[in-house]
Amino acid sequence: MKDRSTHARREFLKLAGITAAGTGLGFPSRASENFIPRSGDDVFKPVRAIHERVIRTVVGLRPFRPSGFVLRAEKINDKLVIHNYGHGGAGVTLSWGTAKLAVDMALQTTAKSYAVLGCGVIGLSTARLLQKKGFKVTIYAKVLPPETTSNIAGALWFPTSVYDKTKVNSKFMDQFNAACKISYRMFQDYVGEYYGVRWIDQYFLGHAEEYPGGKELYPNVNEHQNPSEYFGFDYAQQLSAMLIEPPVYLNALMRDFLLFGGNLVIREFNNTSDIAALPEPVVMNCTGLGSNKLFSDKELIPVRGQLAILLPQPEIDYAYVVPVKDNLLYMFPRKDGIVLGGTSEPGNWSVEPDQQEIDRILKGHAKISRSLGV
Repeated sequence: MKDRSTHARREFLKLAGITAAGTGLGFPSRASENFIPRSGDDVFKPVRAIHERVIRTVVGLRPFRPSGFVLRAEKINDKLVIHNYGHGGAGVTLSWGTAKLAVDMALQTTAKSYAVLGCGVIGLSTARLLQKKGFKVTIYAKVLPPETTSNIAGALWFPTSVYDKTKVNSKFMDQFNAACKISYRMFQDYVGEYYGVRWIDQYFLGHAEEYPGGKELYPNVNEHQNPSEYFGFDYAQQLSAMLIEPPVYLNALMRDFLLFGGNLVIREFNNTSDIAALPEPVVMNCTGLGSNKLFSDKELIPVRGQLAILLPQPEIDYAYVVPVKDNLLYMFPRKDGIVLGGTSEPGNWSVEPDQQEIDRILKGHAKISRSLGV
């Protein structure tokens, strides 16, 4: 195949107007001398991307802020509120990192009991870290897994679509880089069946320019020029990445939280007066997109993502992303099904599936499958 144009390469990981490459994603040019081609029984098995195998379609609203996630403390009456929200498309990826940074702020107080608002991946990670310090923790949440936004995540460990690179400052970038490093290391301790975390071969079908959080977070990188047998593209970037299965992972975190004495209260907060009435002196705000209304953060917007989930295919042992601005596609194989994405629509609050987009997603992945021989 012919080489792609420079312009096409610059389109790498631009998601519906949000430059995901600006999150620091990418790699230097590297020869593929360490790469051993697949052959025989080790060839890529194709994903069966057809309508008849779709078992559900889901829509999630990523909590995105152009200037990056919020990680700071403020006083509300006699309460100290520590904010940790707005992680865009990397909530799962950054969860342990931003939770650790938020808990470090909390440890500057003398409080022995804490309230955590939200029971998605950020809230559960924060609660578990506080428990590990010996504190009493109560999670207050409107919904629990499997009803959280975190349950809808594709959840490949890769910090993408976190901020607009033209809107961030050096303080945020320090927090972002620190969170990436912390989270990358901590997730390695959760690899295994119990938590549903595993390493997988990941392929980016395009070109990358930067490393989010530092190049040491991306092992086993290889470039493949003109790999016609690799998904029908003339360029593929390969690396090893962790894949997290949200249904398994979130349930495991919830079990851990309850086993270690955590309290759980189903409750919706309508204003900051409700928060001020809580008995705990320190409140960890992990409400995600809910902070738009609850804390009047109007910079916080949804970035709508839509997924088609296929019947599981245990033989699929790789993942890929086609990071084209107007035709984003990604495939992550999980035990609960093959996750096919995707969309990235800033400012769209609708949670109703769009059949036209589902058709586009299936058609795009079917084309890739045909390149593998079907």
